[in-house]
Amino acid sequence: MKLISWNVNGLRACVTKGFYDFFSEIDADIFSIQETKMQENQLDENMKALRENEYWNSAVKKGYSGTAVFSKVKPIKVSYDVENKEKYKILGQNDEGRVITAEYEDFFLVNCYVPNSKRELERLEYRTEWEDDLREYLKELDKIKPIIYCGDLNVAHEEIDLKNPKTNHQSAGFTDDERQKMTELLDAGFIDSYRFKYPEKIEYSWWSYMFHSREKNVGWRIDYFIVSDRIKDKIRDAKIHTEVLGSDHCPIELDIEI
Repeated sequence: MKLISWNVNGLRACVTKGFYDFFSEIDADIFSIQETKMQENQLDENMKALRENEYWNSAVKKGYSGTAVFSKVKPIKVSYDVENKEKYKILGQNDEGRVITAEYEDFFLVNCYVPNSKRELERLEYRTEWEDDLREYLKELDKIKPIIYCGDLNVAHEEIDLKNPKTNHQSAGFTDDERQKMTELLDAGFIDSYRFKYPEKIEYSWWSYMFHSREKNVGWRIDYFIVSDRIKDKIRDAKIHTEVLGSDHCPIELDIEI
């Protein structure tokens, strides 16, 4: 099974920069996107034809955030954000279209666009509370079936995951708090598929639009496929498609026998 995840940073803009070509060529079984920045009623005919099974979670605020999943196989069930809003108070109060959960026969797919802590870390406290809720949500699902959790998780976990770790220490996406939350998630029974396959490989999935960062490859790896530890041996490959343009992020891929 081939899965793709891509923060498109505005789908309507990305489709003018080669999105359809990549979508067709890669022919993924499940294609997850983040930061759609659109409402479902803004779909054009080409978008509607991408897959028979498509699922959208748009932010209430127009032109902001949003996630979508395109699937060859129809899921057993699809939910948006979380159903138990009392148990997961941060996730349950969210109206930013950040989570889609699709249940398949042998696993759950959770597509997520994790909140950014923002400049001056003004949203860091909210972000860490979000991480606690999300981790507990994934653990509950994992009791039922294995998890494939993907998306723009807005954190570079280790120093190897960004070009300039020393000058970015305590910047949004590389604070001690955010990195610790990723560690806690992995310690809860999950693995980073890319690092599992390539412990020392250096590739990035996001580059700032400023200072010609992509041309210089001054980037961060903040997009992930996280899977339940018990299915790690089913991973065949984990790829970062750095050659694909169209967004400030590039697509990532998980090939897994499940």
